[in-house]
Amino acid sequence: MVAINCDMGEAYSIYRCGDDEGIMPYITVANVACGFHAADPVVMRKTVALAKEHSVKVGAHPSFPDRDGFGRREMKMGRDELTASVIYQVGALAAFLQEEEMPLNHIKPHGALYGLASRDEEVAGAIADAAEIFGVPLMGMANSMHERVWGARDAGFIAEYYTDLDYRDDGSLIITREHAAYDPALAAERSVRAVTENVATSVSGKDIPMRADCICIHSDTPGAVDLAKAVHEALKPYLT
Repeated sequence: MVAINCDMGEAYSIYRCGDDEGIMPYITVANVACGFHAADPVVMRKTVALAKEHSVKVGAHPSFPDRDGFGRREMKMGRDELTASVIYQVGALAAFLQEEEMPLNHIKPHGALYGLASRDEEVAGAIADAAEIFGVPLMGMANSMHERVWGARDAGFIAEYYTDLDYRDDGSLIITREHAAYDPALAAERSVRAVTENVATSVSGKDIPMRADCICIHSDTPGAVDLAKAVHEALKPYLT
């Protein structure tokens, strides 16, 4: 069984990013921005309420403090500073979940923080230290430092496959500043392969090992609603 997750609540003030209302009916888990790369208190509160309306589970989506770069630029932070930063962000979202009487489902780092944690044991450990405070699993990539560090912690690890990003031949993810459009039918087909065959297709066309407890769609990918619809329809027999 598999979940479909999407990064949500990435608007800020009067600025919108992605069609959360259009995508929410086609996912089962939302990763909600916590203010450091996107979102503000009003956006977080509305996004949690929208998720509850659609019976979608909510996890926290913390970032480096990089709003101007949308959290997609690496920053050098000490381990204690990084742990405190993640606790601060998750704590903010947890308050809005408490208001709606919803549990925190997981933590999934955003952008450059996610990418750096997939390679750097110290960064992955700092995030895991924060997750233990909340007692929830961390979501990340299988066959990376995510799984090595987070999978060893009591809170657990959730492996995800990205249906709208490319992978290198070594299985590492290509994280871009701006997401390109993806063909919904191809994305759906590859998502099913990741779930049923435990493989993904690299940017060069090579089959690479992949474990997928959940499938990720980005709300700021062009055509994200159509992509979410196609993936949801294809994965219906496997959804949790």
